[in-house]
Amino acid sequence: MNESKCIASSWFPVHGLQVKAAHSSQHLERHIIVPSLAVTEQWSEAHLRLAVKAACVALWSWNVDDDAFHMDERGYELWDVPYAQSVRFEDLSANIHPADRNRVRAAFQATRSAEGSYEIDFRIIVHDEIRWVSARGQGADAGIIDRTMFGVFLDVTGRKQAEEGSELLAGEMSHRVKNLLTIAASLTAFTSRSAQSVEDMAHELINRLSALGRAHDLVRPLPGSQGTTALLGDLLSVLVSPYDAQGAFSGRIRVAVPRMGVGEKSATALAMIFHELATNSAKHGALSSIAGALDISGISDDDTLTIVWAETGGPEVPAEPQLSGFGSRMVQKNLARPLGGAISYEWQPTGLVATLTMQVSAMAR
Repeated sequence: MNESKCIASSWFPVHGLQVKAAHSSQHLERHIIVPSLAVTEQWSEAHLRLAVKAACVALWSWNVDDDAFHMDERGYELWDVPYAQSVRFEDLSANIHPADRNRVRAAFQATRSAEGSYEIDFRIIVHDEIRWVSARGQGADAGIIDRTMFGVFLDVTGRKQAEEGSELLAGEMSHRVKNLLTIAASLTAFTSRSAQSVEDMAHELINRLSALGRAHDLVRPLPGSQGTTALLGDLLSVLVSPYDAQGAFSGRIRVAVPRMGVGEKSATALAMIFHELATNSAKHGALSSIAGALDISGISDDDTLTIVWAETGGPEVPAEPQLSGFGSRMVQKNLARPLGGAISYEWQPTGLVATLTMQVSAMAR
């Protein structure tokens, strides 16, 4: 979500110049305490309005005795509350996320005794949208006038979303590195069982690790618009090729899906999904066994693409696994958001059968 549009504000304290606005039903009454003529020449009301608008801040005052808040126009827009002469914390708290409400109330009260500047970040709910707000001001009643404190609200939704994205990326990278190390060990063990000599083992292992590297390139998003989109069948073949056996045992993986192109976003999501399925199979399923086999088939019907991931010949599954880890959540998220799809798991005696459905119209994105 883009941070909400800036609106010119009514009052602002800066460089010792206290500018306070009291809202009436028709007009904004402005009280200005002027420390010197030089300051007024440097900071006219028009200059203050321009500075506040450029900073994209919402202004507030808080009467510490009756708990009344006054806000400028941007403040009411940010909180999405109807204009009133003043609002109380209880009125605003109805929009604060329930998980943050008590914390915000306690933090505001604590600012009365805490010296220095403070910054309180919290979430508010506006219709179906969550916004992050940062409340900033001076603690220990610094700058208080007529029992009223002053500060600003900032819409920091964009920054918080970027931070959450960075945390998700860090978690995903950690998860993926661990998986790659596990897969490399599994491929090494698998290759050692099928190779006839050290030279054959080195050759096969290099080929498999190289294919794994190509698959990993498909998994990570590329900057800009590098490269071209791939066909669905080619994408899936590259992702599972590191796990196919060589020589007499080659061909244990079959890919037969409708011919269709996929866009950059969809290719990234699909690569992450099938890379995760292949990773789990290489660690626990059919692809961990030399006798195991994998069949990936698909069919499209109107706007629905159905892909079936069917494993056979792997280790016996004693009980249905609990799919609550990071990888399972990542598969569900990548299916639901960009592809409008879902996944179901069936643990048969012969191996896992996973059925994935997604929108054909989403594939070109």
